[in-house]
Amino acid sequence: MTVKVFDSNGYLKTLEATVTGVEEAWLEFDKTLFYPEGGGQPGDTGLIQGVGDRGEQAYSVLDTRKGANPGSVRHQLDNPEHGLQVGDRVLMTLDWDRRYRHMRMHTCLHLLGSLIPVPVTGGAVGADKSRLDFDIGELQLDKDELTEGLNALIAAARDLKLETIEDAELDANPGLVRTMSVQPPRGSGTIRMVRIHAVDYQPCGGTHVRNTAEIGPVRVSKIENKGKRNRRIHVVFAEDNG
Repeated sequence: MTVKVFDSNGYLKTLEATVTGVEEAWLEFDKTLFYPEGGGQPGDTGLIQGVGDRGEQAYSVLDTRKGANPGSVRHQLDNPEHGLQVGDRVLMTLDWDRRYRHMRMHTCLHLLGSLIPVPVTGGAVGADKSRLDFDIGELQLDKDELTEGLNALIAAARDLKLETIEDAELDANPGLVRTMSVQPPRGSGTIRMVRIHAVDYQPCGGTHVRNTAEIGPVRVSKIENKGKRNRRIHVVFAEDNG
């Protein structure tokens, strides 16, 4: 089991940890601030540096994935000949610019979902653009109206809180799960919930900003037809596109 520090503090940029598993370029640690790929959000990247006698060793983290054992997290280094062993201490440094863009985008997608009251069939978080797919039915969508609605919610500076509920409570309220393609993990007894005040409340294991104002202005760049009922909505940061 890896302690996932990002679950409670997505803003931490550095962390000391101990190596608990080594498989060539893939390492596991007793705790991590690197988010593993999942729920449409990419795995974090950054730097791993030795501590103490190994202080001169530094390796890039190319990817972060869920491990084979429940609750474990694997980190891919850029050099399988790293020489790190179980018990070694390291300093983790997150690629913060990339992570923070993911945080802003992920929260933005929750806002987008709140504006479109139909099931979500898929999605992907990116540092430059993100998307959500919707089982739209007969609903008509307009890029400009969605852009205006998103930016109004962002400017409203809504606080975001991380909470938990029991598995049984979620089972009794299946409507809380908006995404048809991804179900929240069960088995630990509790489910992590994201609450955006007066806007959205749903299960989510991703990283988020504390307040919607941090997202900054965005733009719905495209609405794609992905079938008779499915529509794919792309969102980008306005700062990247004028």
